[in-house]
Amino acid sequence: MTAEVKQVTDNFSVSGQLVSEDIPALAARGIRSLICNRPDGEAADQPNVTEIEAAAQEAGISLTFLPIVTSKLNEQDVTDFLEALEQLPSPTHAYCRTGTRSITLWALGQRRLGTDSLALFTTARELGYDLSAALQMTATPVDHVRPSGASHYNILIVGAGAAGIAAASSLLARAKDLNIGIIDPAEVHYYQPGWTLVGAGIFRQRDTVKTMASLIPEGVHWLKAAVGGFDPQNNRITLEDSRPVYYDRLIVAPGIKLDWHGVEGLVESLGHNGVTSNYRYDLAPYTWKLVSTLRKGRAIFTQPPMPIKCAGAPQKALYLSADHWLRNKVLHNIDIDFFNAGEVLFGVKEYVPALMEYVERYSARLHFRHRLVRIDGDAKKAWFEAIDENGDKNTIEAGFDMIHVCPPQCAPDFVSQSQLADAAGWVDVDQNTLRHKQFANIWGLGDAMNAPNAKTAAAARMQAPIVANNLLEDMGLVKGLAHYNGYGSCPLTVERGKIVLAEFGYGGKLLPSFPRWVINGQRPSRLAWILKEKILPPVYWKAMLKGKEWMADPEQSKRGKSPA
Repeated sequence: MTAEVKQVTDNFSVSGQLVSEDIPALAARGIRSLICNRPDGEAADQPNVTEIEAAAQEAGISLTFLPIVTSKLNEQDVTDFLEALEQLPSPTHAYCRTGTRSITLWALGQRRLGTDSLALFTTARELGYDLSAALQMTATPVDHVRPSGASHYNILIVGAGAAGIAAASSLLARAKDLNIGIIDPAEVHYYQPGWTLVGAGIFRQRDTVKTMASLIPEGVHWLKAAVGGFDPQNNRITLEDSRPVYYDRLIVAPGIKLDWHGVEGLVESLGHNGVTSNYRYDLAPYTWKLVSTLRKGRAIFTQPPMPIKCAGAPQKALYLSADHWLRNKVLHNIDIDFFNAGEVLFGVKEYVPALMEYVERYSARLHFRHRLVRIDGDAKKAWFEAIDENGDKNTIEAGFDMIHVCPPQCAPDFVSQSQLADAAGWVDVDQNTLRHKQFANIWGLGDAMNAPNAKTAAAARMQAPIVANNLLEDMGLVKGLAHYNGYGSCPLTVERGKIVLAEFGYGGKLLPSFPRWVINGQRPSRLAWILKEKILPPVYWKAMLKGKEWMADPEQSKRGKSPA
């Protein structure tokens, strides 16, 4: 099994995230029912609960979905969990990201039934879970008292993705003796920009992943746990198991949530019947399988409303797929449609002419203001909400042989439901300094913040040194504020071997890294392809994540001075 099963009682066990392949092993252990306590979309490599349910049904195991956001855990959640345990056939196995939410629900339920808290604490501790804070929960608000022995860091970072690790490394590159903690439950770290090329048969899937332990900077304490909630008034984060962690300064970089449930039927359809997405690690190879075997029919590519991670990725999949079909002399047998919820092909107009040349080369049909709302993989049909120029809505049905879906996206639940969020759910920061607008000892960067920039790894690479500089300036360890100009980059892979290198900042201002005679970003370039394929992956692993700020060293200004 991929997940470690921890036996709590004779009839109840818990674990971290399950995959479909784990289900036969659970059935062999005698498990008759499952409880999923993890909301879908918490991580890019997370299988949806419907995938687990399908495997469970095949094995004769029932499944109940009780998703829990730790910061919102309440007495009703405990009641629902107890009722599920009572009604489901035993033995029962519950799971979430780490198993913490599941065993916490069990412990709180058993305490309600009369079991001594110390006994429950001891049972959980023997299994590797610390429920000391959870079992002291009370419904009555009390004045905050910092518990003795609680973890404390000068700088605490939420998220060990591209932005979080880069920020930690940039901090250490400027000041060695820092007490830094970084919170992330993930075992592995992904180079997500590579998944487009995995879906095109160019990169190997295994080359886009490394262990998290190998990437956490030396001297940074890794808290392998999930965040439950924020308490900025008390400079505290509560972990999923209710343990508090205190900080002097906080960096919030948890990434973005892929809302697979935002399209009816999508979670049931992914990974078979021609339904795929390069936005998931495990599905990118399936994209290539579909592309490499399709000889005729209709291929659909979709893009949801903004904001999304790497806004060019949905059309990159189209271009690389069409290029393969063209090279293999089957393009004339394949109808290509691009359904885009937006109103333009690309948000920076200077790059559109070059992209349109490829749209025409591949005879792709563009459908703007069309949002994917439903999909039926078995029937190979998709439905789109179309908005005409008068604002009237209609539903359009489209059949397909292959469909590449970019899911709707939003901030993680523990962010959007916190005091750190703006009205739309994103971390609310000043777009120049990346400092939180309300809490002066908090900074945000990466995909979860609300600055109006492109959500790309290239943007995070530029933001990390700026946040590091400005945080240390606040500590009095460096002089001068750094300002973020909104830089982001989108290498638009228009064919195998050529890229339109879009580089831009706030307001769509062009921000090229190279002279036009080296790389003209408004035209397809072989050199830009070499940059994407050969140079950027090692820059990511060996420079960005190591605090080596190649072409990313921020400009500083005097304190309080606005950027020019």
